[in-house]
Amino acid sequence: MADEKSVFVTVGTTSFDRLIETVSSKAFVELFEKLGYHSIVLQIGRGVYEPEIVNRKQFSMKYYRYKDSIAADIQRASLVISHAGAGSVLETLQAGRPLIVVINELLMDNHQLELASQLAEDGHLYYATCSTLEATIRKRNLSELKSFPPGKPELFSSFLDNIMGFGHS
Repeated sequence: MADEKSVFVTVGTTSFDRLIETVSSKAFVELFEKLGYHSIVLQIGRGVYEPEIVNRKQFSMKYYRYKDSIAADIQRASLVISHAGAGSVLETLQAGRPLIVVINELLMDNHQLELASQLAEDGHLYYATCSTLEATIRKRNLSELKSFPPGKPELFSSFLDNIMGFGHS
């Protein structure tokens, strides 16, 4: 089962119930199955919503709140769907996994959109909101994403500084 397609969803240490509810819905499970995925692993953080566990012969969905490291889950995933937290985004990009960032529309003042849109413009990821995620998954070609330059966290730090207004413009 190591080469089977899987989805990993992470919300980091935050609470983003709307994302977890969206990706664990019957419609999304059916979409993932139709696209050839065999499992979904959800890291649900501080969220209140707990999805139903699915354990069928051809498809499974499970969740957990926190782990010391999500690196193995990211590495195993054929697709990572993440909140727009800088740590989760950077870890996924450095692991070279296809990434869709979901913006939490309730937190629009926290630079999530700027981070996601710039990295999308540079071709490293796609981004969506919970309401546009299905269309993004259906229409975007994950193989078109460009890899992020490895081993250069200072580029990401500089990029974040510029977005946050700390850059030398």
